[in-house]
Amino acid sequence: MNTAAKQPAVFLDRDGTINEQMGYINHISRFHLLPGAAAAIRRLNEKDIPVVVVTNQSGLARGYFPEELLVAVHQKMEEQLAAEGAHIDGLYICPHHPEAKEERFRKNCSCRKPKTGLLEQAAQEMHLDLNQSFVVGDRWSDLRCGERVGATPILVLSGYGRGDQQYIGPTQQVQPAYVANDLPAAVSWIISQIEPEVS
Repeated sequence: MNTAAKQPAVFLDRDGTINEQMGYINHISRFHLLPGAAAAIRRLNEKDIPVVVVTNQSGLARGYFPEELLVAVHQKMEEQLAAEGAHIDGLYICPHHPEAKEERFRKNCSCRKPKTGLLEQAAQEMHLDLNQSFVVGDRWSDLRCGERVGATPILVLSGYGRGDQQYIGPTQQVQPAYVANDLPAAVSWIISQIEPEVS
């Protein structure tokens, strides 16, 4: 395998990073892109930097909403991004929880963040270099996940980010390489870090 061909990517958490943190999105009307999120993703698209969404969706396991809704929410997300000239290159979902109502989702999996299965699967399937990649999220579980695969962890203060920074962050061994107010600010910093490597 030609490792030189592997690309850095930007891994994005979904709720609180791309769209408003609403708790469980148990109805399509509860999905709203955050201001500037589509434009930020478009900037990465224009630099040919792969954008991969990695999201825990235990509400599915807990029986709070059906799979059809999750599919519809992601279709709405992709349509709203497309309307602003943006797209994601990959979407990886963990539907598991140890206390799931449905047996098929009831497992102590390797993909629920902060475990690294989603990132590892994406890296294998999309030929990505995790060590050169960035993980952006509003929870410390996102940061720990990124740190475990050697990626650069970035905290956004949208969603749960501000509270996590104040009340959880000080006790954590893993700390963000950068703290951004929102996804647009995170993307600006990411581009400043890898611009020399992007043709």
